Amino acid sequence: MADKRDYYEVLGVDKGADDATIKSAYRKLAKKYHPDVNPGDKEAEKKFKEATEAYGVLSDPDKRRQYDQFGHAAFENGGAGGAGGFGGFSGFDGADMGDIFGDIFGDLFGGSGRRRANNGPMKGANVRASVRITFEEAVFGCEKELDLNLKENCNTCHGTGAKPGTSPETCPKCHGEGQVVYTQQSMFGMVRNVQTCPECHGTGKVIKDKCPDCRGTGYVNQRKKIQVSVPAGIDNGQSIRIRDKGEPGTNGGPRGDLLVEVIVSRHPIFQRQDMNIFSTAPITFAQAALGGEVRISTVDGDVMYDVKPGTQTDTKVRLKGKGVPSLRNKSVRGDHYVTLVVQVPTKLNEDAKEALRKFDEACGNRPAGSTEKKKKGFMDKLKETFEDS
Repeated sequence: MADKRDYYEVLGVDKGADDATIKSAYRKLAKKYHPDVNPGDKEAEKKFKEATEAYGVLSDPDKRRQYDQFGHAAFENGGAGGAGGFGGFSGFDGADMGDIFGDIFGDLFGGSGRRRANNGPMKGANVRASVRITFEEAVFGCEKELDLNLKENCNTCHGTGAKPGTSPETCPKCHGEGQVVYTQQSMFGMVRNVQTCPECHGTGKVIKDKCPDCRGTGYVNQRKKIQVSVPAGIDNGQSIRIRDKGEPGTNGGPRGDLLVEVIVSRHPIFQRQDMNIFSTAPITFAQAALGGEVRISTVDGDVMYDVKPGTQTDTKVRLKGKGVPSLRNKSVRGDHYVTLVVQVPTKLNEDAKEALRKFDEACGNRPAGSTEKKKKGFMDKLKETFEDS
């Protein structure tokens, strides 16, 4: 017979561990290596049996005391425990296996012994929609109207789903509890598994004679116009919550909410980052060199800005308070940052070229009189030849 591992080592706990620690350690191992989770995995089955055997001993005060004193020998050859293998656990005397495996099987099969029935009042589902606005509308806010299909209580059955003159009946399968209990035979005995009732889907009620207008749902679709107040400063991708405009609740619960996602269209000039706006503005070569007023576009309209003499291209200027308002306080606004770009002329007439040459000479970038050299004619070249000789 192969040597068995120490039970404390199997569960990964210290010898002084309390009952709660031992139970918690076993639950983790049982969930991990349970055969239903690992079908056909012999190694997982072996580890599951090993952990179950260890827990069967360490969870029982008498068996644990014997094991601490004599080790595995206490349960061999018909000894005190009778825990000599996986098949020897007939009921796990003294061990709280029902509680553990009720939790485990509940997790494995989607149920739980502690789950409450969902036949009480429940809030309706939220409805999602979207609205597209311009850049300026996002900055200053606006009013929009949405045309949506929304669920409303059926006027014929008043939301019960039952044909007029009838009413929903108590579910015969779950007896109005909204849950059914399945008892399953396992190697550890009978295990209870609690699941949502498949007949009433957890409501505890069934409708035999359905309303002809809503077909038993209790709701009808209606086209409705919803006003949406878009606040100043909203950004692309943010949502506006309109309370009680979602789907109706069940069993008397409140309506859900309408969540409207805002999509902001791109602007040809402006870009946004948080509460600040960014753009570029062209200035002429003369304006950059001499200074002067330039017209700059903002979300508030055009403003005149005084450019300083000698301004270089890519110079950034700040227009304070010309950005996006804060969502919390629209009187607080960000700034507008403008990058000045010097425009180099590409088409010049002769007068403009001559003026630039003189400007260049005045700046000392070329010697005076170094204009274009005249091409020498044949007589000029002949004259130079006789003078040299």
